[in-house]
This record gives sequence, C-alpha cells and structure tokens, in this order.
Amino acid sequence: MSARRVEPDEAARLVEEGWSYLDVRSVIEFEQGHPKGAYNIPLLDMVPGQGLRPNGEFLDVCKVSFPADARLVIGCKSGGRSAKAAQALEAAGFSALVDMRGGFGGEVDAGGRVTCSGWQARGLAVSAVATPGRAYADLRKGKA
Repeated sequence: MSARRVEPDEAARLVEEGWSYLDVRSVIEFEQGHPKGAYNIPLLDMVPGQGLRPNGEFLDVCKVSFPADARLVIGCKSGGRSAKAAQALEAAGFSALVDMRGGFGGEVDAGGRVTCSGWQARGLAVSAVATPGRAYADLRKGKA
C-alpha cells in the first residue's frame, strides 16, 4: 500500500472531516506560515551553516504524537518531502496516510511552471502562529 496523493482542496476537506495535517517542513518554514491547525514534525530541519539536514527524531516524534491508525494528511513545501515522509511513516506502521501534492507553496516542473498550486495559493486557511501543542518544540517534549 502506498499513500494516496491528493491536491490541496481535497486535503482541506479531509482536515475539515477530522484528519490531522502533518507539516513536514523545517521549523523555520512552518513559522513563516502553515495550514491553520497543522502539526509540525520536520522530515529535514535547518542546521545553521549546513542547510537542511535529516531529522533523526522524525519517526520517534511521530510515533509518540500520533497512534499508528491516525488519519494524517502529510504536506511540505512542494510535495517532495511529504512523499518521502509518507513512505517512512507507512514503513513504520502508520496506516491512514494521504500525501498532499503541491504542498504549501506549489509544485513546479523543471521549467518553473506551476503544475499544482499549493495550499497558500488556493486561499486555504493559513496561520503563522502554531496551535498550542502542535509546534515541533512542543511535540518533541513527548518523546523525552
């Protein structure tokens, strides 16, 4: 089984139906704006002077933050990281996963043309303030 891919409009409908949105972008990207109510557990995170690096705690924090049968919409900046995160979560036993195409900022082809507009461009609910308990710093505490 592999995670079904959906566009942002369908992802927003799923969130309205009770699915959780898991934003796997870096903490910095998340803080600049994210789908309202999203959880943030970076697949890759920003390391000063080194850029984006794999987050070795990704699966551990996901496992303490969500049960294996949690209904998760996974999103990132443009769709690449979310697909990798969905694969990793599926391999770890998560069973109700949806991977969102287009991410927060939109999917583009090699020529820079938008092939799937993202969450923000579609005018879906956005926030720059994390819902209490859903920022990565808060979720990491559950792992300790």
